[in-house]
Amino acid sequence: MSIKQKKYLKKIKQTNRIILFIQLLIIFAFILLWEILSNKNIINPFIFSKPTLILKTIKNLFCNFNLINHILTTLYELLITFSLGIFLGFIIALLLYNFKLLSKIIEPFLTMLNSLPKVALGPIIIIWVGANTKSIIVMALLINLIINIITIYNGFVSTDNNKINLLKTLKASKRQIIFKLIIPNSFVTLISSLKLNISMSLIGLLPPVGEKTFFNKCYSRY
Repeated sequence: MSIKQKKYLKKIKQTNRIILFIQLLIIFAFILLWEILSNKNIINPFIFSKPTLILKTIKNLFCNFNLINHILTTLYELLITFSLGIFLGFIIALLLYNFKLLSKIIEPFLTMLNSLPKVALGPIIIIWVGANTKSIIVMALLINLIINIITIYNGFVSTDNNKINLLKTLKASKRQIIFKLIIPNSFVTLISSLKLNISMSLIGLLPPVGEKTFFNKCYSRY
């Protein structure tokens, strides 16, 4: 490795350290400002809480052996909604891509459903499904599924038509075009949909309805 390469790599490491330091500094300043504003009642601590109260609550949950149950329940719900969101989103997007007429019929409805304030539907979902883990999963799916379908479908549609036509001239079947070109070409979009899926699933899991329900059922068997 030449001296210039070493200097270049050293400069990149230094830049990354500076970025990390500034990011941590921003987080620390935000938490400190939050605590100060809450203590001086500039912001309402009942609504916005404050870092010390959050730490105290975490400590109490840990001491009462409830923190792990809440974490495991949330992870269980996140795993189900994440898996279902990606699987159903991929299958539906693939169907929409294969059937253009179906896509033209469904696309306006997907846009309309995506614009709905789905978190506001929480009370209705609780009435329909019940105040349990199922309502949390349904809420998270409502939030992440539509976005996954739209994101993955747009990735399929953005495939270069020249490449598709080239494979058609080589007498490639529709299945070969999908699995050899469309899906690999949409790899970046699929990764982006995974990231969106996690964040949207967590938003859907925010309501505390059904927290600990699954693990309480498991513990009650023993």
